[in-house]
Amino acid sequence: MALTERQNEILKILREKKSAGVTALAEDLYVSEATIRRDLAEMKSMGLIERSHGGALLPENADEISIFFRMEKNASEKERAATKALPHIPPFKSVFIDSSSTALALAERIDLSFKTVVTNNLQTAIQLSKKPNINLIMLGGNVHFNTNSATGSWTARQLQDFSFDLMISSCAAVIGSDVFERSIEQKEIKKVAFEHCKKRILLIDHTKFSASGTYRLSSLSDYDVVVTDDTPPTELDLTNVKIVY
Repeated sequence: MALTERQNEILKILREKKSAGVTALAEDLYVSEATIRRDLAEMKSMGLIERSHGGALLPENADEISIFFRMEKNASEKERAATKALPHIPPFKSVFIDSSSTALALAERIDLSFKTVVTNNLQTAIQLSKKPNINLIMLGGNVHFNTNSATGSWTARQLQDFSFDLMISSCAAVIGSDVFERSIEQKEIKKVAFEHCKKRILLIDHTKFSASGTYRLSSLSDYDVVVTDDTPPTELDLTNVKIVY
């Protein structure tokens, strides 16, 4: 389900004020309170907000957006990036797939028969469990209600017991020539996986070049290949970066 223009405005207001009442939102957006209540109900189902008495507020982990919303957002761009990445998948027997919807789009296209697949994302595990002959391992940990992914120190410790041939991941943002995440929990999980794999593929749609992130994970040049759906910005420093678009 994609956000409407009005729901995007509500999200913008909440990011600025952290909370807002139904009456105030209705006045600001020139609609009825009933319309605002319907919008808030839909946004809550997507994991974007929490309802409060008489209004709404952002959840504590608001920077991490529901995977169900992320699967819909820029879906065609993610599909193109995943398709372009296919010829660049090296031979592998084991792979870590992060909690991104973009990585899931690629994983669904790869023949994973008789491969060991490790993920910390519930939705990825559910989708891949429908395929036969996969040695599928779901990491345990603290599961956030909107991201549907396991994170935390226990999850990170489990990853230390693996050695992967391949890591398929995305990120929250590319700033300059560096890769960023919006939550420190996701950053720490990917950092451990990053250090325990032989090959790394980064999948990003073009919106990541204008997105924001707080926690630096790595440099673009640390990946064996970076795949995006469209031409990257001309000002981006791609020295020593193998990029496909």
